[in-house]
Amino acid sequence: MVSAIHLSKAGKAVILIEKEQYPHHKVCGEYISNEVLPYLSSLGADPEELKPTRIAEFEMSTPKSNLIRANLPLGGFGISRFTFDYFLYQKAKAAGAIIIHDTVLDIIFHNQIFTVTANEQTYRSKLVIGAFGKRSTLDVKLNRDFIKEKSGWLAVKAHYSGNFPDNLVALHHFSGGYCGVSKVENNLLNICYLVNYASFKKFKNITAHREKVLYQNPHLKAVFENSTLHFEAPLTISQISFEQKESVKNHILMVGDTAGLIHPLCGNGMGMAIHAAKIASSLIIRFLEDEIPYLGTLEKAYTKEWQDNFQSRLKTGHLLSGLLRKEKLANLLINGIAKFPAILPKIIKRTHGKPIII
Repeated sequence: MVSAIHLSKAGKAVILIEKEQYPHHKVCGEYISNEVLPYLSSLGADPEELKPTRIAEFEMSTPKSNLIRANLPLGGFGISRFTFDYFLYQKAKAAGAIIIHDTVLDIIFHNQIFTVTANEQTYRSKLVIGAFGKRSTLDVKLNRDFIKEKSGWLAVKAHYSGNFPDNLVALHHFSGGYCGVSKVENNLLNICYLVNYASFKKFKNITAHREKVLYQNPHLKAVFENSTLHFEAPLTISQISFEQKESVKNHILMVGDTAGLIHPLCGNGMGMAIHAAKIASSLIIRFLEDEIPYLGTLEKAYTKEWQDNFQSRLKTGHLLSGLLRKEKLANLLINGIAKFPAILPKIIKRTHGKPIII
């Protein structure tokens, strides 16, 4: 959606194919780093219009650790995907993008042209951006390596009303996973957690797992017991893969989770997705205006910029996740940080970028 706004405002013809109708909820932590604000504002899509929750502090715990807290170096904002995606959808339409609600079945590149086959129609285009999420049938069609392996992660998300600080994003660990808690617009509380499916399947349902496992963390138990569910039932998504992905596959420029998924404990997936959209769109404009002469040159430039901006963040997220999944080590790590609190902002900086330069 961000790429559609950027390219349409630059006078390029854009068709965006989206299988869902807007607005709709998505499984997401719904925290976005302030690093993207200059870019979104330059597109005329300032999230301030939506009155998001301003977030400036971070806290973390395990069931047996101290509670540690730090100021977020850049800060961020909380906004639901229900509201934010619909906002971007309206901005993209206003900018001139053609938005079609359909499901893409296949993408083939031949003779320098893409043929995009959807349920209702077939489209031809000079370029394609892939933004189809964490795991898709298109990944199978494209024969991507990560899709060949099953992933053992399940995500659960819902909105609640409850007493929780507006300016705080919390990350509470439990056996087999971790849970993010923060406010979004309209004083709603977003609770989204990631759990290893092997540990989850020992229980009959989400409620039983939550009460037997998540409640072992007293901070997390207090959040749930003082909150009221606003959904009929929590949303779930399975088979979440953190394996390495290609930022370009079959000449398609991948953005967001389609290019690579950072562990949610880093809280910066949305920021990375928006930044990747900026990188892809800027290079595409140069290609369409013949500043970049060849498609191969465009692909190499995008791959390099993507890796320069995000590869280190992904590696840091992978390392942190591995350490925090080991409960004894996680307790030692968090208790150690509690004694030396200046370390925590430095770790946070490793998973976040600087404000995007326009």
